[in-house]
Amino acid sequence: MTTTPNAMDPIAENKNHPAKEGASNLPRLKRSAFFFLLFAISLSCSFSSKQNAEANAVGGDTWTVTVTGKVGFPQTGQIVIQEMKNGGGWQDTIQLKSNYTFSKKVPLSQPGYYKINFYGQQSIDLILYKSNVEVNVDGNDPNGFAEVKGSPEIEVIRKTQGILRSGESSPEIAKLNGDFQVAVQAHDEKKMAALQDTYMQLIKKSRDQVAELLRNEPPSLGVINLLQGGTVLDKDQYFDVYLAVADKLKKEWPNYDHAKAFVTLVNTMKTIAIGQPAPEIALPDTTGQVVKLSSMKGKYVLVDFWAKWCGPCRQENPNVVRVYNKFKDKGFTVFGVSLDRRKEDWMRAIGEDNLTWTHVSDLKYWQSEAAKTYNITGIPFSVLLDPKGVIIAKNLRGPALERKLNEIFNTPK
Repeated sequence: MTTTPNAMDPIAENKNHPAKEGASNLPRLKRSAFFFLLFAISLSCSFSSKQNAEANAVGGDTWTVTVTGKVGFPQTGQIVIQEMKNGGGWQDTIQLKSNYTFSKKVPLSQPGYYKINFYGQQSIDLILYKSNVEVNVDGNDPNGFAEVKGSPEIEVIRKTQGILRSGESSPEIAKLNGDFQVAVQAHDEKKMAALQDTYMQLIKKSRDQVAELLRNEPPSLGVINLLQGGTVLDKDQYFDVYLAVADKLKKEWPNYDHAKAFVTLVNTMKTIAIGQPAPEIALPDTTGQVVKLSSMKGKYVLVDFWAKWCGPCRQENPNVVRVYNKFKDKGFTVFGVSLDRRKEDWMRAIGEDNLTWTHVSDLKYWQSEAAKTYNITGIPFSVLLDPKGVIIAKNLRGPALERKLNEIFNTPK
């Protein structure tokens, strides 16, 4: 799995989280949150001294925030605070006072993601901008007590987590999960699909609440963090939220690096938005012949990004097979794009799942040219094209795909 660089992922795993190679083949209905206030920051970091950071900021808009706190169980070693930033960031040590408290001034020229490492035993992730922050920890256990106070950015993340947690733990969802397991044991795929559909409708209520919250927040790395990875709000269903946040950032944070990166992301998303012509894909098929997506014009085409190793993809394949067989003689086809790395794996999965449509792949995994073009950060991912090659829907799974095609072809349910 890849995520957008510089993003801190507060949702460890949820229903819409991108598939990971080797992920368990659990029913999607059960693949839900939840999480603690931990951020997985995948960055290659090099660090400069405090003096260098201050020197680099000369001539720009600079300010200082203070990070204070208390360590319950001090250990041997250092307390280190560092900026998590590609290409280099600020780092310094924190001195603990005799009463186990500390206070550290941090020079800033823009908002940023930071980490405090206590003696190599416990790490706390922060977002620093204009507010002073208080951090209290045990300091001797990776899973020990930790609290962060005074950070509006972290507070919006907490609010979001609370909304999603409430939605996922509702009695309705609990009942659906129980019914789903019964359907799994009975191998009742139709019932499983119907329950998944109901699940998504229920979960959408909490997602709508989150969308409203983030749409109305001031510019914030907390909001950017929540949206950037696409795990909290589906980038397609809530594209209006992404646009609103990007517009706000362009006006109010035009010179901040994380804001510019988010605006770039949203501009990239526009190229595969509903109503836009689908970007060309030209990759080798299973025989080595290059096949172009544009050669499929004249039919409704489901462009399906998948892989042998992707459990949710393989679970969805029987539904795609059923829908393909139902509509293939009416002007519908599938264009499968694999993110596999080994041809033998790709071919085996095609045979095992009885996928009889056109398949292409450059066998480059997440570095696939098609994945880059379509800004793929997780699979399964699909777009539905009309006969002119225009995107008319995205990520239709389960009953949703069949409903859309019934509507298109005016077919009885």
